Amino acid sequence: MADSVVDDWHELNEDFRRLEAASKTYQEKLEEVTKWQKECEKQIHHQKYRMAIIGGAIKRAQDNRYDEIKEEMMKRKAQLHEIQQTLPKESGTYLKVILGNVNVSILNKEEKLKYKEEYEKFKLVLSAVAFVLSVVNLLFISRRVERLYLFVLVWYYSTLTIRESILRVNGSRIKGWWMVHHYISAIAAAVLLIWPEGETWNQFRTTFMVFNAYLSVVQYLQFVYQRGVLYRLKALGERDNMDITIEGFHFWMWRGLSFLFPFLFVVYFFQFYIACSLYSLIQSLKSKIVDD
Repeated sequence: MADSVVDDWHELNEDFRRLEAASKTYQEKLEEVTKWQKECEKQIHHQKYRMAIIGGAIKRAQDNRYDEIKEEMMKRKAQLHEIQQTLPKESGTYLKVILGNVNVSILNKEEKLKYKEEYEKFKLVLSAVAFVLSVVNLLFISRRVERLYLFVLVWYYSTLTIRESILRVNGSRIKGWWMVHHYISAIAAAVLLIWPEGETWNQFRTTFMVFNAYLSVVQYLQFVYQRGVLYRLKALGERDNMDITIEGFHFWMWRGLSFLFPFLFVVYFFQFYIACSLYSLIQSLKSKIVDD
């Protein structure tokens, strides 16, 4: 028995030496990766600098003989963009404020796509949660459930802004206005969360909950539709693999669009109605304050 234990320990020591060797090789490779990343960044900067000079010379010359070079330069820009997607990027001011100076670049293409898919699933799951909580709030009047729902909205939109910032760092072409929309949504949800219970809230509450329940359904329909359209366009090479499903209507959605228009128009009308309702409540509150 004792000999068996000693033999097992010696065997484990051999395994550990192999682990140490593998770890050393791993550390060396990591240092090599960092070195080649810097070299690639240096060469990309050099390419862009020289291309800018050559492009300026061609523009001044206005000679048709350079048309072929122009086409090659366009291809080169696309190639440089592809290479840049494999290199670490700056996180940006927002992520630095929220997370600190942390590298959020995902260098593996499969991991990038996996993170994007998790983002889509996150939106879908939270839409379902929002729908359930909205319906519960319509069926039962409970300040605790209301606050829970509004807290979920604040957390959801705040988390979305962080996830979308990470996606942008990793090559997703999310527009700035889209992220601003989610910043505003997070702030609006926070305002609703601290809105004191009273007559004005009770007047607004039902409309708000009905809108959110309906919006959750429309977001699900959009997700299913846009996912299908993006899949086809990505297969044809007309959209990037890191493109995401988004709310509202955009030019590439014309492909095969048939049933979404009525649902979207109702959402936009509902939003206008809510804006008018809030304005009316504010005016009513002002009048009461003046009368008092």
